[in-house]
Amino acid sequence: MHREEANATGEALLGVNQENATGAGVTGINRSLTASHFADIAGLTMPGSGETMITHVTVERNGKPEGLLLALHPLQEMNLWQPNAGIAAERLVLGFVVADSEIYATLYAAQREINAASDRITKGILLSVFVFLIVVIVVSVAISRRFTAGLVTLADAAGRLASADYNIQVPVRGRDEVARVGRSFNAMAQEIREHTETLEHRVQDRTRELASANDEIQSLYGKLKDENLRMGAELDVARRIQTMVLPTLAEHDGIPALQIASHVEPADEVGGDYYDVLYAQGRARIGIGDVTGHGVESGVLMLMVQSIARALHERGLDDPSAFLAVLNRAVYKNTERTQSGKHLSLAFLDYADDKVTISGQHEEFILIKQDGTVRRIDTIDLGFPIGLEEDISDFVSTIDVPFEKGDMMVLYSDGVTEAESESGDLYEMDRLIGSALRHHQKTATDAVAAIISDLKAHIGTQKVHDDITLVILKHR
Repeated sequence: MHREEANATGEALLGVNQENATGAGVTGINRSLTASHFADIAGLTMPGSGETMITHVTVERNGKPEGLLLALHPLQEMNLWQPNAGIAAERLVLGFVVADSEIYATLYAAQREINAASDRITKGILLSVFVFLIVVIVVSVAISRRFTAGLVTLADAAGRLASADYNIQVPVRGRDEVARVGRSFNAMAQEIREHTETLEHRVQDRTRELASANDEIQSLYGKLKDENLRMGAELDVARRIQTMVLPTLAEHDGIPALQIASHVEPADEVGGDYYDVLYAQGRARIGIGDVTGHGVESGVLMLMVQSIARALHERGLDDPSAFLAVLNRAVYKNTERTQSGKHLSLAFLDYADDKVTISGQHEEFILIKQDGTVRRIDTIDLGFPIGLEEDISDFVSTIDVPFEKGDMMVLYSDGVTEAESESGDLYEMDRLIGSALRHHQKTATDAVAAIISDLKAHIGTQKVHDDITLVILKHR
């Protein structure tokens, strides 16, 4: 029998229904005896600690009563998941259920044999009455008494067996049909007694096996707990380092002619989005990128890019194409060494003299002019994914865009445009542009807050699946 068929048979036998219990991303199965629509099952009293209890209950199936033999034994406490309580201690009870129809199958067969024998005997008696008249009647009465006494004894023994007296045996004399039925009855009673004893031993064996399995589970749980603590500490360190290297408010406010504000929100403890503000020797450079995936490896690659970009900028590498080519070569050699298989989209915006120079491949840049005119700047042809090839010099190019007083530039990761609502709708570019237009007259800080508020309202209670990074630049 397949597991699904066995489960369905067990649920029907005990009158319980399967209920799914979900919590914290985990789904469990709950079948409660107390919810059984059979009164005897719902009112069962569980055995005490270390006690094996064998009891008999009656259920009604198809309008007819049916007896069930239950063997119950409590198990040691073990930690299990609870829908509303998480991991909690619970004491389970191991139970074996056998229907009377299964236990007394041989008895019922014997009863049918008894009935058949009675019919044959009665017909013989009647035939003898008619054939031999008075003489046959006298003989038949004597024979009938003999056979009837044996049948009454068998019927009484069958009733005691049905009442769980498994040690019953009937005396057997002669070799007639009653004696043959009696021998069959005694064999059946012996078989039932041995089956019951075997069931008790099986319960004890399963109890010992489950106790051993519980010890192993407890040991694995301890190891898993220690590993989770270690990984949690490592993630916390990585997250704190990542937060520490994000641009500060002082760096945002320290660039003449520019207002800069940002919002960075990782989907996991450690994000894979890159964002940085570089300003040295009068040169301003803003970078934004997105590492494939998110988590520790993506976060490490982001930190690697941040460190290399900072070093190159401090060295005075002004040419945007050369800057990206050298940065890519360093990242490629590191990812080749670590064999992480990660890479990232990356673009930089260089500001000087009321214009910006854009280089590298990332999402579109959105330019909103002072008068509300919108320009979408595609970066697909301005670069190549960082870390895929050692030399990307032939793929890198730049574009110059006027950036005048009152203009606003919107930079973002795909976690913004691909954020899902509760119904599965994406935020998309049109909503982002619409929100930016409504708030482009505000300061960069207020515009970021307003757009993120719009985004959060769209997401609602839906889980955030990707890192969210939004950067606003305004010309003072």
